[in-house]
Amino acid sequence: AELSQAVEALVDCLDEFDPKVKESAAWALGNIAKHNAELSQAVVAEGAVPALVVCIQEPELTLKRVAASSLSFIASHSPALAQSVVDAEGIPNLVPLIESHDAKLKKQVCSCLSHIATHSLELAELVVEGEVFPKMFLLLSDSDPTVAKNACTCVREIVKHSKELSKLVAHAGGIPAIVAYVSNASPETGAKIPGIGCLGFIAAFQETLAYAVIEANAIVPLGAALSSEVTPERVKEAAAWSLGQIGVHSSDHARAVADGNVLPMLMRAYLSDKSAPETQDAAKGALKNIIQKCTYLDALDTLLHVNAPENILKYIVAQYAKVLPTDVEAKKKFVKSRGLAKLQAIKQRAEPGTPLYETIDLINQNYPEEVVNYYAPDQAEKLLQMIDDN
Repeated sequence: AELSQAVEALVDCLDEFDPKVKESAAWALGNIAKHNAELSQAVVAEGAVPALVVCIQEPELTLKRVAASSLSFIASHSPALAQSVVDAEGIPNLVPLIESHDAKLKKQVCSCLSHIATHSLELAELVVEGEVFPKMFLLLSDSDPTVAKNACTCVREIVKHSKELSKLVAHAGGIPAIVAYVSNASPETGAKIPGIGCLGFIAAFQETLAYAVIEANAIVPLGAALSSEVTPERVKEAAAWSLGQIGVHSSDHARAVADGNVLPMLMRAYLSDKSAPETQDAAKGALKNIIQKCTYLDALDTLLHVNAPENILKYIVAQYAKVLPTDVEAKKKFVKSRGLAKLQAIKQRAEPGTPLYETIDLINQNYPEEVVNYYAPDQAEKLLQMIDDN
């Protein structure tokens, strides 16, 4: 009861003539609402949301900022609370403020729209119908890094929901802007994560969308985010996941990723003692996704190593088993590149009866027995033994 009385009094203050009183009331309501859904609901129940929406239409800049911030806190907790902001005509009053010259206001507006869009496909569609695009894309290159990050977060919270919304962003020219954001955002913080997430979500939905991500030259900045010494682990995890979403669709997608020299980067991230478990899991998943589609054997050669982990080697060797039987040039090249020799060393270490061991046997059947024997790790010992026997 005491809380509702206090909130009621604060909501009444939003109707005061003095903008400083309104601003203080809006600030207090935001600080109540930010903690959890229950407190936010108490604020909404007293009619604060329509009054806060009126406040963002007032001429005073600081009042606009605080009101937008409070609406953002309210919308963040649940679909129902976000819907209350929508029902009070929040979206059509927030969207024009994307074009404000004030960085602090733009930051809060992007945050609020992001918190509305995150909860459901329906809410995300309502934000899009409010004509946030292409305005929001311009903010991805804003001089204020927080504005750019919040804008990119809003785009991510929209595209994650559906193929249709991802297509809409692609058709509106959003992908190159997202790639530029990932390239330019600070490597030493988590700033790249929203952009990396955007690219992964967009690519995951459809082959053609993944091509659009590739054609926007996304592989290079994603690889850089994965391999940089200064990049936080959560950024590396996101980059590995997104690369896996791009390369999973077809052999062409996998080759485009492999051409960016990404496979060795993913292997290092997977094997490194310095990598967080989440990064290792994401790198392992991406390697599996890409390798299982990759028929470009030159890219796989760099991963074919006796010390590579068996749970990755089995996927690599399986790709050779698919390609070599029908490609004479590839068979010759595999011998010349010492791939066949490496394969015999791997077989020697593998457990008989395992998929890896049996797949190597299948590959060996494509070559004359004497050629396979020549490259066996113990061949020199056998020859010496023959000399001794004679």
